Amino acid sequence: MKIFVTGASGYIGFAVSSALAAAGHHVVGLVRSPEKAKLVASAEIEPLLGTMSEPSSYAKTAVDCHVLVHCAAEYTPRFHELDLLTIKTLVNAAKESRSPRKIVYTSGVWLYGSTGNTAVDEASLLNPVAYVVKRIKTEEFVLQANDGKVKTLLIRPGCVYGGSGSLTAEWFESATKKGAAEIIGNGSYRWTMVHVQDLANLYLRAIESSYGGEIFNGTDRSRFTVMECAQAASKAAGKKGKVRSIPLAKARKMMGPLADCLTLDQHVDSGKAVRLLGWQPRHGGFVDGVNRYYTAWKAVSVK
Repeated sequence: MKIFVTGASGYIGFAVSSALAAAGHHVVGLVRSPEKAKLVASAEIEPLLGTMSEPSSYAKTAVDCHVLVHCAAEYTPRFHELDLLTIKTLVNAAKESRSPRKIVYTSGVWLYGSTGNTAVDEASLLNPVAYVVKRIKTEEFVLQANDGKVKTLLIRPGCVYGGSGSLTAEWFESATKKGAAEIIGNGSYRWTMVHVQDLANLYLRAIESSYGGEIFNGTDRSRFTVMECAQAASKAAGKKGKVRSIPLAKARKMMGPLADCLTLDQHVDSGKAVRLLGWQPRHGGFVDGVNRYYTAWKAVSVK
């Protein structure tokens, strides 16, 4: 299949695009610079220069692709505006083609809010924190676009680790530069997590499936606390497990509503993806492979 992917050079997008290309699909990846174009081309992904803020830079290409995958995210005040604009452009492209099409939208587990020890799944009520509440309307738009010829899917990844690290990179970076891995609060809460390669495999399975109008959580079965993860990251960085706690009130002043996302206590079940797609996360959790993840982060991030 010919597959269009936004954010093809990004953390999730590059892993997804690479997995699709490795599976034999013709992948066209939206990137913002010639440097990023070289990166995706090295993984046998056809680069397309453009941006989410300029739909005309990619809309015509999207019309000719069998599958449209939205992985891009621009973490600016325009985050939700550009997110919705992009998915609307992709839906319009799919309808304009007048041929069978599939659209895959990347959402996230923060929509569930704090769940504590109670596991939630795709049928559970949402309780989003302020930072992601607008994403509910975007999800609704995507699901409403599922109408026969156009099939739509939502994927809600957990906090992603592995490779360059995404959110977990901050533990390695703060330990390396400041002598202790930094967390918000006491770290007794649990992030629901997933390795980036396992997540890419979930996208591959979802795209190659016949399903439409479905939501799939993407999380592994690990249940480590953030304190345990940060201590492991600190040890891997040679800082003897030292962790520094930043009070939530101070973190809110530093990073705004994102701070509340980083203190969510979640248990999110992905059994639906296991049952319907045969998906099985292969990685046991951040703590179990922390030395490998530190080596990978260091190789990418430390000059």
